[in-house]
Amino acid sequence: MAKTKTTFFCQNCGAQYAKWQGQCNACKEWNTIAEEVIQKAEKVSWKTHDSPLTERSRTAKPQRISEISTQAEARLNTKNNELNRVLGGGLVPGSLTLLGGEPGIGKSTLMLQIALQLPYKTLYVSGEESAQQIKMRAERIQPIAENCYILTETKTQNIFRNIAEIEPDIVVIDSIQTLHTDYIESTAGSISQIRETTAELIKFAKETATPVILIGHITKDGNIAGPKILEHMVDTVLQFEGDRNHIYRILRANKNRFGSTNELGIYEMQGRGLREVSNPSEILISKNDEDLSGTAISATLEGMRPLMIEIQALVSSAVYGTPQRSATGYNAKRLNMILAVLEKRAGFKLGAKDVFLNVTGGITVDDPAIDLAVVAAVLSSNIDIAIDKRLCFAAEVGLAGEVRPVTRVEQRILEAEKLGFTSIVISKYCKIPKNNFHINIIKVAKVHDVVHHLFG
Repeated sequence: MAKTKTTFFCQNCGAQYAKWQGQCNACKEWNTIAEEVIQKAEKVSWKTHDSPLTERSRTAKPQRISEISTQAEARLNTKNNELNRVLGGGLVPGSLTLLGGEPGIGKSTLMLQIALQLPYKTLYVSGEESAQQIKMRAERIQPIAENCYILTETKTQNIFRNIAEIEPDIVVIDSIQTLHTDYIESTAGSISQIRETTAELIKFAKETATPVILIGHITKDGNIAGPKILEHMVDTVLQFEGDRNHIYRILRANKNRFGSTNELGIYEMQGRGLREVSNPSEILISKNDEDLSGTAISATLEGMRPLMIEIQALVSSAVYGTPQRSATGYNAKRLNMILAVLEKRAGFKLGAKDVFLNVTGGITVDDPAIDLAVVAAVLSSNIDIAIDKRLCFAAEVGLAGEVRPVTRVEQRILEAEKLGFTSIVISKYCKIPKNNFHINIIKVAKVHDVVHHLFG
C-alpha cells in the first residue's frame, strides 16, 4: 500500500495548492480551499482478470500514421433525432459525453427516456434516486423496455463489477457528482473524486469501446460544477437549457470532438416526457392574426438546420436623458452598430429614442443574416407600420449601409418557401440559380432600398 498523500484544492474552481491559504489565487474566492486525500492505496485496473470484457479490450501499440485505418466506426443510433443531430449523427463507440443543465430542467428525464428507447443493452446507474423512483418515472414516460437495466450505486468498483456481468452496450451515469472511488478518501462530489472517477470511466470507455454518458451538476453561474479539467477530459459537452416555468428545452453542444458545435436540439416538456420538436419554427414564430408593427421574420441557420425566427423591436421616445439600448437573444453591440448605420446612412433619427430588441423563443442567435430583419423591425416600430407576415429577410448589413450576402442562402430560401412565405429579401450580390424557387425573391443593395420597398 502506498503512502497516503494529501493536497489542497479550491472547491470553487479546482485550483491546487501545496498548503492552505485563505484566498484562491485563481478565482479570488475566500475560504474555499480544503485539504483532500489524493492517494490512498495502489490503483488496480477497473477490470478483473476473469472479466469477459478483457477479451474485448484494445491493446495499444505504436503505429505508423500511414498504417492507421481511416474507416469510421459506426455510430450508435439513439432513436432520438434531436440528440443525434447535436452529437453529429449518434453516439461514437468509446466516447464520453457530459450533459449539464439547471436542476429540474429534465436531464435525468431525457437520459432515462433515451435509455428506454434504445435497442441496445443499456445500464442506467443512478446515485440520486432509488430503483423504485426510477421505475415510477419510467412507467410515466413509456412502456418498460427489456434492454434497460437500472443500478443504484455510487462506488465505481461496484459499478464496474456489475458492468462486467451484464456487458452493456451503453452506460449512463446520473450523476458524476455522486460517484466515489476507494482510491480517494475525500467525499463524493469533491474535486479529486470527480477527477478520479471520471478518469476511471474514460479508461473503461476507451478500452471496451463502450459509450458512456455522464450527467453533471452546474453552478449558479451556469457552468458545469467541478474542475474545468472535467470538460477537457470528456469528448463531448452538452448543455440542456431552458426555463423550468416554460415547456421548451434547448440542447446545445459546447464541445464535440466528433461533430459540429453549432447544432441545436429542441424539446417540448410534456407529462409523458420530452417531445422532439422537428419543426422549431412552430415555437419561434408567433401565431397572432393581427398585424403588429415592430416584428420581422428572419431565415437563420443553426448548424445544418434552417430556422425561421421572429425579431421583435420596440422604439419609443426616451423618458430620461440617456436613451436605453437593450437586446435579448442578440448581441447588444451589434444592435448599437445597426442603429448607427440607420442614423448615418438612412437618415433615421434614433439617437434620442429607446430601442428594445427581442428574439422570440428564448434562443440566442449569432448569425449575421438576421441583421436585415433587425433593421426592418426597428424601422417598423419607429414609424408604427406593420410588415407583411408573408415576407422574411436573410442578409447582413455592413457599416456603409450596404446589404451583404450570407452563406447557404438557397437553404434559407427553401425553408421559407416550405413554411408558406411568399417573399424573401436577400442581398443583390447573392448568386442563386434561376427559376428553381416558387417564392418571390427580392434583391436589395442598400438599406435605403429596403426602406423604399417596405414603407415607400
